[in-house]
Amino acid sequence: MTANRDTERGAVTAELAVALPAVVLVLVVVLTLVAASVAQMRAVDAARAAARAIAIGEQRSAVARTVARVAGDDAELSTDRDGAWVRVTVTEPVVSGWPAAGPLRARGIATAWVEP
Repeated sequence: MTANRDTERGAVTAELAVALPAVVLVLVVVLTLVAASVAQMRAVDAARAAARAIAIGEQRSAVARTVARVAGDDAELSTDRDGAWVRVTVTEPVVSGWPAAGPLRARGIATAWVEP
């Protein structure tokens, strides 16, 4: 019995060393998906708020402040007016800080009828 125990010594450590990178990878993927979902909701909310603000005649600076308040300071705002309609697009990075220049960006689009 002791000979069998000696041959299995370190097996748990070896199994953990093999499985740990997979666990870390799954954790990174899950956290990235959560961050992307939150950023997407913030971008859509900011686009809706900006479209409403433009529809009631707010100035561009007030609209930009609204977007910054809802989506964060690193959000980008673009508008497109087509007759009585305005289309607002808000994009923001999924993560903030130094990785914000990365390719993961959330985008929210909203359209509103401009009041006369």
